Amino acid sequence: MATSKPQRSPEEVEDIILRKVFLISLTDTSDSDSRIVYLEQTAAELLSEGKPLRISRDVMERIIIDRLSAHVPSAEPPFQYLIGCYRRAHDETKKIASMKDKTLRSDMEIALKQAKKLTISYCRIHLGNPELFSSGADLGTNSNTSPLLPLIFSEVGGSSMDGFGASTSVGGAYQCPPGFLEEFLRDSDFDTLEPILKGLYEDLRGSVLKVSALGNFQQPLRALRFLVSFPVGAKSLVNHPWWIPTGKYSNGRVIEMTSILGPFFHVSALPDHAIFKSQPDVGQQCFSEASTRRPADLLSSFTTIKTVMNNLYDGLSEVLLSLLKNTETRENVLEYLAEVINRNSSRAHIQVDPLSCASSGMFVNLSAIMLRLCEPFLDANLTKRDKIDPKYVCYSNRLELRGLTALHASSEEVTEWINNGTQLRTDNPGQSSDSESRLLQSQEASSSGSNATIGSSTAKARSSSDKTRYPFICECFFMTARVLNLGLLKAFSDFKHLVQDISRCEDTLSTLKAMQGQGPAPQLEMDIARLEKEIELYSQEKLCYEAQILRDGTLIQQALTFYRLMVIWLVGLVGGFKMPLPSACPMEFASMPEHFVEDAMELLIFASRIPKALDGINLDDFMNFIIMFMASPEYIRNPYLRAKMVEVLNCWIPRRSGSSVTATLFEGHQLSLEYLVRNLLKLYVDIEFTGSHTQFYDKFNIRHNIAELLEYLWQVPSHRNAWRMIAKEEEKGVYLNFLNFLINDSIYLLDESLNKILELKELEAEMSNTAEWERRPAQERQERTRLFHSQENIIRIDMKLANEDVSMLAFTSEQITAPFLLPEMVERVASMLNYFLLQLVGPQRKSLSLKDPEKYEFRPRELLKQIVQIYVHLARGDTENIFPAAISKDGRSYNEQLFTAAADVLIRRIREDSRIIQEFTDLGNKAKDAASEAMDAEATLGDIPDEFLDPIQYTLMKDPVILPSSRITVDRPVIQRHLLSDSTDPFNRSHLTADMLIPNEELKARIKEFIRSQELKKQLDGGVAMQSSKATIQPTSGEMLID
Repeated sequence: MATSKPQRSPEEVEDIILRKVFLISLTDTSDSDSRIVYLEQTAAELLSEGKPLRISRDVMERIIIDRLSAHVPSAEPPFQYLIGCYRRAHDETKKIASMKDKTLRSDMEIALKQAKKLTISYCRIHLGNPELFSSGADLGTNSNTSPLLPLIFSEVGGSSMDGFGASTSVGGAYQCPPGFLEEFLRDSDFDTLEPILKGLYEDLRGSVLKVSALGNFQQPLRALRFLVSFPVGAKSLVNHPWWIPTGKYSNGRVIEMTSILGPFFHVSALPDHAIFKSQPDVGQQCFSEASTRRPADLLSSFTTIKTVMNNLYDGLSEVLLSLLKNTETRENVLEYLAEVINRNSSRAHIQVDPLSCASSGMFVNLSAIMLRLCEPFLDANLTKRDKIDPKYVCYSNRLELRGLTALHASSEEVTEWINNGTQLRTDNPGQSSDSESRLLQSQEASSSGSNATIGSSTAKARSSSDKTRYPFICECFFMTARVLNLGLLKAFSDFKHLVQDISRCEDTLSTLKAMQGQGPAPQLEMDIARLEKEIELYSQEKLCYEAQILRDGTLIQQALTFYRLMVIWLVGLVGGFKMPLPSACPMEFASMPEHFVEDAMELLIFASRIPKALDGINLDDFMNFIIMFMASPEYIRNPYLRAKMVEVLNCWIPRRSGSSVTATLFEGHQLSLEYLVRNLLKLYVDIEFTGSHTQFYDKFNIRHNIAELLEYLWQVPSHRNAWRMIAKEEEKGVYLNFLNFLINDSIYLLDESLNKILELKELEAEMSNTAEWERRPAQERQERTRLFHSQENIIRIDMKLANEDVSMLAFTSEQITAPFLLPEMVERVASMLNYFLLQLVGPQRKSLSLKDPEKYEFRPRELLKQIVQIYVHLARGDTENIFPAAISKDGRSYNEQLFTAAADVLIRRIREDSRIIQEFTDLGNKAKDAASEAMDAEATLGDIPDEFLDPIQYTLMKDPVILPSSRITVDRPVIQRHLLSDSTDPFNRSHLTADMLIPNEELKARIKEFIRSQELKKQLDGGVAMQSSKATIQPTSGEMLID
């Protein structure tokens, strides 16, 4: 019968387990496990103390110290050994769970727990003081890298995948024991862990430095998220010296490249300066020779980049959110964000210095992340918008907002207003800490702006609010607005300029290639090769922008949702969505940064050109905002910003947007029906004087957008009725001014186009003379070729604008004629029509023939048809028969044979409606009769005294008025025509308006008496003088006209 195995005592069991954990022996016996170290000195000491050679809880720490201090050549390095101890303690803990003796099991659990605790403690000691237990290279890795890093990497996901799924494992098979890191980071004082974590954060920063969207950034990012989830990790991060780098030369680029978070924000697909270029090169790897790639390959690259960038956005959002939820680190995060924004304020400039400003990639990433932080207060009803305090702009000392251009107020006005103690309205006093904590649970936090540093120039103005506390919603709102301005919106601008650069390069390349057949030119070949390389690089960059921004519909829609909040909040500052606006602009609104509105408009324009980007977005609030402020210079001073609102509406014209949703904005929107046409006409007039040195040319582009929009609205019956009502109500007001500028532009654009056509034909003639052309120097040929293409573009643009203006005159004059026939306008209209008629059917007609007129938007037949229609429309509305006399009075362009020539073209070439042709011919006859009557009247009056003549036109005055400043008498229609374009006295440039004119009744009576006496004299003389005068007048020769 077998003997039973002797029962081991608890001390013996503990000794066995702990020897397995620490891999040590206190007896000199050969062991099959080469890792076991014999601690001879420790054993001797225990014997001298009368203690048994067993490992117990009492001697556990002593054992660990002796093992770490032992110099054993083949032993594991200290940190690896301690990690192994923890892992073995964990494994033994699982094994003893099957012990039947509960008391023994409990004792062993306590012993193993103590073993793990001591292991953790000595890991901290070793990492904090590596020289204490130096035993060669730890893990065989670079001693500058924290041995914790591979453990954390294994904890948060093992190996990482780059953008195309390639494995980039860090730390190999070295796995972190379960629970080790949590225990290491959880139960310790800050001072012990701070130096360890300091190095760890520097290692993480270095691991993503200059890493692109296709590189391994996801594993370090997960590690960062893991660390900040522990209070000690969060605190250590924001207390790191590189949290916000300081120094004499610190700037936006420095904070991006040297701060702990900066390199994470730098990870991007967008291009950067060569010095800071990240790897792998996204453009080269994904989009080189894109024109030869399969669409499916490009789509795959787009999807990959969009996916990895959203992973980055989500990860960094979680990092910031963890820090914001922690009351000890919240203020540091806000200071960091403010520092990044303030140090990169020059990113708003057209030209950005890449050495002093952070990259576009960083700010686009930051834009996406800030939008994620805004999500809790971007609900459909925007219920928390009352927490956004307008005082923040003027009084907060965190962001540098006061130096930005305001919507209407000058910096002096804002400063005076603040110094006078004017208080902005606020419904949002400082939140209590309890309230803040509750907000944080739903991804909101509160902050105080009292500790940030401000510039000396604004400190005095803001000192009154040093103790003002603003909720996180308020801080986040204004920070997001600034980040979007410097980030996403700046990227839109850069993308637009990049597309323009590609277009210019392609045009130049096309021109150079056209010159290749003109003979060998080595320099020409070099220029072509250089341009082809530039276009390839530009195309790669363009596709990178498209991948990270344009293809990310979620990012665009989040930004649109934020700006919906922006416009609703701004409207709230003026009393809500209602018209008309208050006569005085509240300073709360006037002092807001102009870019708040400009960015909203730019985003709408950009999004409108991306398919489906506007789907699901409530555009009604944007429409209300635009209608309210587009024609309100008292609220938004910058005319270019108000013009940008028209550009938005232009994108929403249904035929252009391709969406039925936008049609309801024009056809079923109450404010639109009441105010849209009126405000467009007003803006058309206001834009004549922008204050810019380029205002003359700018107005044509702006009016082009207005004209397209007005043409669409004319086709909507409700808007056409509103238009007719405005023309009647404002017959001598804004509508007359609109008509005047429309005519001015039409004349200038057509005249400019026709002159450029003549210049173009001269260049064509030069280039067609091959022998003479080849004898010219190559550089001169290149310059003349560039001039030729430049002239082509100018003609195309000017003719397009001229066509629009003439078309608008044609369709509006069919139903609105009264303003055209006012005394101050009728001669101006007649002169314009006569001038157009002369250009189209007069002697110059053949010289304007082009091989491909459609290429230049030059449609002479359509133009002639519309001009004739305008003549006929006005003749129909001319109840007082003043139009024929105005036509014949034009001494520059009128010729009775032009009407005959035009009618002939209409019959033979255009096949116009016979009724129109007949009415036009009748008008020509009436004008001819009026000319004859005018000659008779001129002969009757004879020599007119100078005092009866208008000093501007030298015609007999009918309604003389005195100018109040210069005291000069002029004819009322003449000065009123002048005032339509220039509200000054033409003789001394002092301010003048129509209601300031003083009737000269005495002179008017004398003129009437003069006319009466001259007519009486004619009757007495029997008309002899008139017959003599007629004999001297010869009709215009028909040889001047085109048959």
